[in-house]
Amino acid sequence: MLQQYIKRILTARVYDVAIESPIDHAGFLSERLNNNIILKREDLQPVYSFKLRGACNKVMQIPEEERKRGLIAASAGNHAQGLALVAQKLGVPCTIVMPNTTPDIKVAAVRARGAEAILHGDTFDIAYQYSQQLVKEKGYVYIHPYDDEDVIAGQGTIGMEIMHQTQGEIDAIFVPVGGGGLIAGIAAYIKYLRPDVKIIGVESDESACLYEAMKADERVILDQVGIFADGVAVAQIGENTWKVARDFVDEVITVSTDEICAAIKDVFNDTRAISEPAGALSVAGLKKYVERDNVQGQNLVAVISGANTNFDRLRHVAERAEIGEKREALFAVTIPERPGAFRKFCELLGKRNITEFNYRYDDNDQAQIFAGIQLGGNQQDRAAIVESLTGDGYQVVDLTDDEMAKLHVRYMVGGRAEGATNEVVYRFEFPERPGALMRFLNQLGYKWNISMFHYRNHGAAYGRVLAGLQVPVEEQKLLQEYMDKLGYRYWNETDNPAYKLFLK
Repeated sequence: MLQQYIKRILTARVYDVAIESPIDHAGFLSERLNNNIILKREDLQPVYSFKLRGACNKVMQIPEEERKRGLIAASAGNHAQGLALVAQKLGVPCTIVMPNTTPDIKVAAVRARGAEAILHGDTFDIAYQYSQQLVKEKGYVYIHPYDDEDVIAGQGTIGMEIMHQTQGEIDAIFVPVGGGGLIAGIAAYIKYLRPDVKIIGVESDESACLYEAMKADERVILDQVGIFADGVAVAQIGENTWKVARDFVDEVITVSTDEICAAIKDVFNDTRAISEPAGALSVAGLKKYVERDNVQGQNLVAVISGANTNFDRLRHVAERAEIGEKREALFAVTIPERPGAFRKFCELLGKRNITEFNYRYDDNDQAQIFAGIQLGGNQQDRAAIVESLTGDGYQVVDLTDDEMAKLHVRYMVGGRAEGATNEVVYRFEFPERPGALMRFLNQLGYKWNISMFHYRNHGAAYGRVLAGLQVPVEEQKLLQEYMDKLGYRYWNETDNPAYKLFLK
């Protein structure tokens, strides 16, 4: 199998459009982690993503007469831009079917390169089905974003470049994983020449399709796929990519949203470039690997796969980066309601900075505060704060890993509704586009009174809402059935401690 891919990679036609991307030494990160960290800068491609390579190689393998019929793909962004640029260079028509949730920056980029962008459906699957309908109706040639041998070979040229750009031994290469085209291509080339080099995949823990496939020893379909790292939001690893990955990928590491945000900041600190969440996955996984195995003095390569992100998302990234770096923790703390109580609380923290403090008067005896506290960069420091505060008689709840607290409650602290009887609380995600919030409210219906509502647009493909509904006990089973029919991802947060402490 590897010999077959080696020939395809060595003869791949990618440099008609793509560049040989540079590698950068990550000085700050290397010093901090006590390893030699090298960044492979695929974010510097003409479309700011590695996807250009695979699209270019695939199109170049298609006879000219077939190309003239027109190219088509379903894509939420990076593959779309790559294919659009290739088609523009070759002067052939190109159509991209994109979900309605695709960020504007990606839609505009596709149209700027001369392709027709059709927005259809709220998910990739719906967009894909429509693209297949157009293939049958109009005779277009479909270019798959990852599950194609020529596409895999195109991405494999990254492995070829890493080998001749780096000096000395390479211990491990960390690769973002979505559908698997990138890691399959790199693994095929590297393992053929240097089987001792570890190939380590990195996935978001919200879309870990390769991790689950490796665990089950077969391709699986995820029940749900997270939305933050949209460039790798794939429910099932590709069929062709799985054939390579199952035998030649050494392991898969999963990382959280907070860890991805911290990695985006790390890349920025060393390059002054802003990666998209999927683009920084490799750095997040590399850091986790170093900490887990206490790795020192090794040469580690991280593939920075892309930089296509909406500017508005940077608010969310900045808020979560310090938590992901273990430099901030969030706590709910009960303190006495009397003069000097906050001062004493601060004294207990010593020299640690308070990064956030939310409070509103509730009663004469005690106050609930929502506090962000600076850490020294490790979990032990977080545990030490809890121990110090509880040892002095404070009631403490650690909310650092609580999504509802981080997404919503921190912006809502300051009021309770004692009259909101029979309140149940749900957290939702729904496709984000103009008018989406109103459509969501209309679908939520008028049967139950909305007693609390928080919505914040993070510039992402999906909106996030926290809602309280007043539902009589005898109707709560009916509510559950109604929620299942809505068609949105949701979580029942009625028993969440952050809600009970600050909002109930």
